[in-house]
Amino acid sequence: MSDAPSSPTPRRFDSLEQEAFLNLWRTYDRLHAFEEELFSQYDLTPQQYNALRLLRGEGEHKLATLALASRLVSHAPDITRLLDKLEERGLIERERPADNRRVVLIGITERGRGLLQDLDVLVRACHERQLGHMDKAQLQSLVALLQAARAPHEPPDSPWMSSL
Repeated sequence: MSDAPSSPTPRRFDSLEQEAFLNLWRTYDRLHAFEEELFSQYDLTPQQYNALRLLRGEGEHKLATLALASRLVSHAPDITRLLDKLEERGLIERERPADNRRVVLIGITERGRGLLQDLDVLVRACHERQLGHMDKAQLQSLVALLQAARAPHEPPDSPWMSSL
């Protein structure tokens, strides 16, 4: 063991953009852990939860697979497999309209609605654990900064940019 004081290793980034991106990535990793912990108790992924939540928001209407995929928070490279798992558990149902067999419509079942109802309070508590230490003004600033960072990379019709 050396008696010499150790100097902290300086944090080095190639650019301010890299520092911002890596901080964003690290923040996602820390906050995502809370969701993973919660949803794993219900044998769900955050993406599956997001799909169910979107379907519940449609009420009795059903969504085409590609419409659902486009509304997910994060890109689902294998939306079919994601939906297969939800259907196997009886949380969603699929329908092929007789007039267009290429389209698959997805709807949430009562069982799916019940699962979401069970999760509603828990998800709000999870969000409180993730970001409850920030006040309203900080959260509003964070939302605005994230939207500004994402704006040039979102499709023009993105519902995520509607509040800009």
